[in-house]
Amino acid sequence: MLDIEAPSIDSARMRRAGRELLSLALMDSRNHTLRWIAAFERALASSELVVPQQIDLSPPLWELGHLGWFQERWIARNVQRQRGARCDPSQARLPSILSDADRCFDPAEVSHAARWRVDLPELQAARQYLVDTLETTLELLEATPEDDDDALYFYRLALFHEDLRGELFAQMSQTLGFESGLLAAPAAVNARDALLFPATRWPLGCEPGGFVFDNEKWVHEVELPEFEIDAQPVSWQQFAQFVEDGGYDAQQFWHPQGWEWLQREGRRSPRHVDQLRHGVLAQRFGKLMRVPMAQPAMHLAWYEADAWCRWAGRRLPSEVEWEAAAHQGASRGLRWGDVWEWTATTFRPYPGFAPGPLRDYSQAAFGTHKVLRGASFATRSRVRSAKFRHFALPDRDELFCGFRSCAL
Repeated sequence: MLDIEAPSIDSARMRRAGRELLSLALMDSRNHTLRWIAAFERALASSELVVPQQIDLSPPLWELGHLGWFQERWIARNVQRQRGARCDPSQARLPSILSDADRCFDPAEVSHAARWRVDLPELQAARQYLVDTLETTLELLEATPEDDDDALYFYRLALFHEDLRGELFAQMSQTLGFESGLLAAPAAVNARDALLFPATRWPLGCEPGGFVFDNEKWVHEVELPEFEIDAQPVSWQQFAQFVEDGGYDAQQFWHPQGWEWLQREGRRSPRHVDQLRHGVLAQRFGKLMRVPMAQPAMHLAWYEADAWCRWAGRRLPSEVEWEAAAHQGASRGLRWGDVWEWTATTFRPYPGFAPGPLRDYSQAAFGTHKVLRGASFATRSRVRSAKFRHFALPDRDELFCGFRSCAL
């Protein structure tokens, strides 16, 4: 496999990429995956890549094989791949080149807990599976119509799926406490005054054309009153004031379920933080270090973000406020992309929603998860979009997530 890096392309262009750019990006994404697996192999000092079973980890070998399986299932084994999002996901598949691939790597057949029990291929076999599946993918892509969004749909889907999984590897390296050498630290951000945006009707969601995730469909106007929003995410300096003021002991600031979570977890500060008085000492990829106070606060659950806002007399933005500000505020100094940002919005379908071929990608999370917007320092550039809807349960804090606030 060529050890290449694709040019840095923004998400809007990548979602409309043709054969040549997609081919480069798919190779780049696969190589990035293999670099991550090499980093796990060094850190765990074993080709078996064994990690402890817990909710915010997944066996690296399973993740590696799953990426090959996903690409093969939706492209090489998919006789309806030319139909794109109109593909029938229940139709019969061609056989995999890997014996028992579905039994091992199909999340519909292998629950999160079962991933530690399934009999997985050895590391070298999994690596070869990724090489072979990509080779077939690129051959099929070369014969695909250049300007056909339907025909290119699954190539774009496989690319974004693997790029997002790459950020999962980064999260796992933080949870496990090892330095990969593949990431730069998040930037410290100079504080700027909050920004005021006038009332408007905002087009929430995506227009047809190119690749669109199912939960981004389709654009619809939303009445948006005037609002004031922070120009950057809440910093460690700002969050430390909440901690020093006894915020983790003050039940009146916490959502009832958040207070239950706090007692259950026994938290006195955010995850990975050892000290928040007289500066921040935090574990960053296995090293205890002093974190700049101007960095965005990170690894915060939605409950912590919500509690800070109540303490500060502020509130979390809705996802439509966040999206409107991200688009309209760039020329006024609004900054996003250092951490995923929690919003006040519960994850729900847009009007007229219809699930894509990955039936449970969005549907399973509706009504229970909260929307995050933006991107993090670990997000690949071609995934970063002010329209992208990330989502997670409100107690999840292994993500590189923070927040910004709005005036009441």
